Amino acid sequence: MKRVKATVAYDGTDFAGYQFQPNMRTVQSVIDKALVKLHKDKSIHSVASGRTDAGVHAWGQVIHFDTPLELPLDRWQMAMNVLLPKDVRVVKTEFVDNDFHARYSATGKTYMFKWSSTEVQSPFERNYAVHLGKWQPDIERMREAAKYIIGTHDFTSFCSSKTATSNKVRTVRELTVERQGDELIMTIEGDGFLYNMVRTIAGMLFAVGIGWNEPHDLKEILEAKDRKKAGKTAPAHGLYLMNVTY
Repeated sequence: MKRVKATVAYDGTDFAGYQFQPNMRTVQSVIDKALVKLHKDKSIHSVASGRTDAGVHAWGQVIHFDTPLELPLDRWQMAMNVLLPKDVRVVKTEFVDNDFHARYSATGKTYMFKWSSTEVQSPFERNYAVHLGKWQPDIERMREAAKYIIGTHDFTSFCSSKTATSNKVRTVRELTVERQGDELIMTIEGDGFLYNMVRTIAGMLFAVGIGWNEPHDLKEILEAKDRKKAGKTAPAHGLYLMNVTY
């Protein structure tokens, strides 16, 4: 048996999230379906670095799976992409040691969140950035608020109440907000993220940017360890999983 590591990109628009759900179209289900076909109906299951919600996109999701096939490395990408739907692409494949694990071997992840500041959002971009409409956030206020997020904290206030793990301590290594043309882009990198954590941080930075909250409020919200103290979770379609590090 060989272990294959694959980097996968997908458009999350028409998926009910990454993780398998009965009778739902998910990224994992179409990947595993392709693997079963490739292995001539033998049961093959992939393991991902983590799940993403419905509507969330990825440039750099990472999966692994074990295979008995003697297929050269340079054939895996093409073989999988032939069988996958067009909104999922394998962008890289590697053979890895059997102790590699897409989830447990990960040392960090990078996400991007996109807002569009155009007066009228293109219908072709509606699923890939959150339209700001009349709101024009103050980027300097957002950057000031971001300073409170960087570091090691208990992020209970910034994750869903449905978060399964009891350990809510995570380290955010970098958090930036930049303008790129008509887009406002938040990039966040850390050792790992809780359920809805990135989208809640994006929602709070937006709230600070438009004056609903002050930058220093984020310090008090963190210390409260209470999800009710933070604002709305930002919409899923602005979020991208960019990279997983090992």
